[in-house]
This record gives sequence, structure tokens and C-alpha cells, in this order.
Amino acid sequence: MLVCISVNPAIDKRVRLAKLQSCKVNRATEVRAAAGGKAAHVAMVLRRLGADPTWIGFAGGASGHELLLGLSQLSIRTVSVLMNNATRTNLEIIDEDGGVTEILEPGAAVSCEECRAFESACDAIFKEGQGNAIAILSGSLPPGLPNEFYPNLIERAHGFGEKAFLDTSGEALKKSLEAGPDFVKPNREEAEWLTGQSIRDASSAAAAIQQMIAAGAKSAAVSLGQDGLVWKPLESESIFHAYAPKMSVRSAVGSGDAALAGFAFAAEKGLGVEDSLKLAATCGAANCLADLPGQLSASEVERLRALVKIELVS
Repeated sequence: MLVCISVNPAIDKRVRLAKLQSCKVNRATEVRAAAGGKAAHVAMVLRRLGADPTWIGFAGGASGHELLLGLSQLSIRTVSVLMNNATRTNLEIIDEDGGVTEILEPGAAVSCEECRAFESACDAIFKEGQGNAIAILSGSLPPGLPNEFYPNLIERAHGFGEKAFLDTSGEALKKSLEAGPDFVKPNREEAEWLTGQSIRDASSAAAAIQQMIAAGAKSAAVSLGQDGLVWKPLESESIFHAYAPKMSVRSAVGSGDAALAGFAFAAEKGLGVEDSLKLAATCGAANCLADLPGQLSASEVERLRALVKIELVS
């Protein structure tokens, strides 16, 4: 059972135009909107891989209804926690040169009552998992939720015998490591903030991973964009680097989420180290070719998987 937990979901609006010009009128050539937020992207990729994930998240207002409808149309099971404030909308602007500008709303403020309702809904899902679920906590925290929210959910998941995978940033990530997540996957910038060290290559990413393991994570990976993924598997002394061939991309937005979905799917299926890392790196690469974040093609995953290279870092 794969549970995608979304405390700060969104409607993702992707706008294409010739060239973004600051302080001028810009006319779009294409506009597409879809259910979004990091956990939604993870759920979409899992669905494309053939899994049957459950998405649980806040939803409010007309945009919240649009979010739930979009996920349902993708055959993703949803468990919604209704809130008074409307679900946010994120804007991604892509110009013909491939430049990407993102404008991310902070998210709807969460009340104490809504927070408690969310925790109760998660408990019900964890109980349903009967010790065989992976809770995937991904995304930033909206206003109203403390940095202790993710650590608390990790402990609740562990209390029901479930695993907890985490992808967040800042203080929420730092505090969550103390709760012993089974897997964490920050990107380069997030890992640099956490460790205070520059990440230039696979070796420096491996050093950051060792710090996260020492802080409490059982397994960790760092996504390096076009430079691939560096991963230390659970109960392994070795650290590996996977990378896909360079290619022309439509947008890299959501590729870290796609890689996380690959790791979660591999864990559920009990895949070995090489197959797990190849799948995660391939999902990240395939997402770059998709029309919208998370809506990658399963055929592209199969095509690219054979092109992914893996090296031993240490």
C-alpha cells in the first residue's frame, strides 16, 4: 500500500509563451492546468507505473474540488480533509528557449481543528495498511502547521508498523530526521542548506547523505538534476550514483517527485539496489519529457531505463 500525503497540494498551471518579459504584457500560446503539489506528482507517477496509490490531502474551495476531480480522473484514490480556505494555485511559465519561471503560492492556512482531522485521517489509513504500507510525505508545510508536523506523522506511521519516506526542506526536514524516516530525498539545494556544505559532485552528495544518516535517516538520496541521483540504500555500506543521458527537456518540474515515486515503487516491489536506483533515475528523466509534471509515459520509462548508468561512489 502506497500512501501519498499532501498537506500543501495545489492546482498546477503551466503556461507557455515565446519569451517571458518582465514588467510587460506577456501573451501565452498555451495554458494547461492539472492537479498538483509534490504528493500528487508522486501519486501520478506511481499510477503510471501500475501501482494503486492512495492520495490523502487538504482540499478547499473550487480549486480544491478541481484538484480532487483531476486526481479521480487519473484513477487515483483520494481521501480528502476539507478546509475552509481554498487550495492554492502554482504557476509555471515556460518560454521557447526552455527557461522556466515558477511562482508558488504559500498555501492555505490550516487551523488546529483541520490539523487534528488530518492526523486522524492518516491514522485510519495507516491502520488500513496493516504494517505493509509506505507513507510518502512530500512537499512544504502550509501556514498553520508547525515544523514538528512531519516528525509527528512519521512517528504515527511507525506506530502502526508502516514505513515513512520523506521529501521536504528547511526546518521541517531537519526536525524530521530525528524521527528516523526510512528514506529521505532532498534535492541539491535542500541538502546544501541542511548540511551547510556545497554539493558539487557525487562525492560531496555522498558526504551529505552520510550526515543525514548520522542525523537519523535510515536511507537517503540526493537528486542532482541533470547530474542524476546519489543514494545510500538501507543497511548498505555503499553509496551509488545513477545518471541518465543528457537530452532535450520540456520541463524538469516534478522530476524529483518522479524519482521519489520510483524509489517507493521499487521498495513496494522489493527490487534490488541496481533496479531500484535505475527506476528512480529513469522516472526523473522521463518526467522531463512529459506534458505536465508527474504525467510521464510508461513507455518512456522502459526506453530510458536501459540508458541509465550506475557507478559506485564509495
